[in-house]
Amino acid sequence: MEGKNGEYISIAKDFLAKLLGEFDKKPVFVLWNGEEVFGDLKDTIIKINFPWSLREMFIDASELSLAESYVYGDIDIEGNIYGIFPMAEYLVEKKLSLLEKASLFNLLRKLPKRDKPYSKIRAKLKGEKHSKERDAQAISYHYDVSNEFYKIFLDKNLQYSCAYFQTGEEDINTAQIQKMDYICKKLYLKEGERLLDIGAGWGGLIIYAAKNYGVYAKGITLSKNQYEFANEWIKREGLEDRVKMEFRDYRDLDENDKFDKIVSVGMFEHVGEKNYSIYMKHAYNLLKEGGLFLNHGITINKVDFGKPRSEFIQKYVFPDGELLPISLISVFSEDAGFEIRDIEQLREHYSRTTALWVKNLEENAEKCIREAGKERYRVWRLYLAASSYQFAIGKIGLYQTLLVKPEKGRANLPWTRKAWYY
Repeated sequence: MEGKNGEYISIAKDFLAKLLGEFDKKPVFVLWNGEEVFGDLKDTIIKINFPWSLREMFIDASELSLAESYVYGDIDIEGNIYGIFPMAEYLVEKKLSLLEKASLFNLLRKLPKRDKPYSKIRAKLKGEKHSKERDAQAISYHYDVSNEFYKIFLDKNLQYSCAYFQTGEEDINTAQIQKMDYICKKLYLKEGERLLDIGAGWGGLIIYAAKNYGVYAKGITLSKNQYEFANEWIKREGLEDRVKMEFRDYRDLDENDKFDKIVSVGMFEHVGEKNYSIYMKHAYNLLKEGGLFLNHGITINKVDFGKPRSEFIQKYVFPDGELLPISLISVFSEDAGFEIRDIEQLREHYSRTTALWVKNLEENAEKCIREAGKERYRVWRLYLAASSYQFAIGKIGLYQTLLVKPEKGRANLPWTRKAWYY
């Protein structure tokens, strides 16, 4: 057995050398016998836990197999998780000849197979994509993990979206309050106005707007956990007469029930390209003339739009989620009848936000694992760290788009944006 294990170690070292030999930012790889391989990045350690780990990681040559190897414990990532992403980009972009591919594949085939399959926690949705029924399943898969799990790494107001930084040094609680206030200022909220929040999460923004701007606020969500939590929170605040949270699909909102202002934060990623025109037109029809709509969400670069979406994200994070480029979002907005008044890119803010969430996760790993399980903790750590990295390098963006429904051609807005800033 010792001889066989020694053979596997030799194969693993040979495989890694051929795969990553020219790459100059290699993490430290620690084999299952404790031996270290490479080590350009001393603070990023990838532990290869079993003789079959490399085979499971690379035999399919896919992003999904790499991610699942971490999620299910074939490998561990210790220290600075961000050190793995340049390597991942290198592997994706690396052009191998057929001979090189065959050589690597033959090495992997000599390693043993996993002795038993793991029980996967992938999303299993049913029905037509972006139907009301399937969208409800997708939202539940992501958001109904556990309210207590989200409390561990989010801020005190449970804002699960991009925070807003004035210096970049603020803690997550301060930055999220600044985000909510920034949105309220952009919408020019006034006392007595009616505000609709499409995809209101746990209710933090509608409660903040009611308490600080005197509006009557209504939020909707497809997460039962969020719906129940928000209504309990509203009751504790004594705001039942001014704030309502409903368990409702945005397509079921009555267009005869008009609002002065509408906001949607981190929701349109779930809408899907085929329904985006419906989403924008419905928001337009729900607004009073002269009303404002602030749409806030993640986008993808135009050059990457239409490429295959991340299998890991689709199966473990946001099933059926779709990112659109800001140019296409603008077209849908104008086609619905909106006039675009402001577009602001905030990707650096989201890179900082997700990095703070990762820090909270890692510092409270045991609590997270007790609440949601080891696999889900690893999914969120990997997903949020990858998101922070992709925002930082500009692969994805975060845009706030301010739209107006003109009243006989009038936008009724101030001449400058001065009121938005402190």
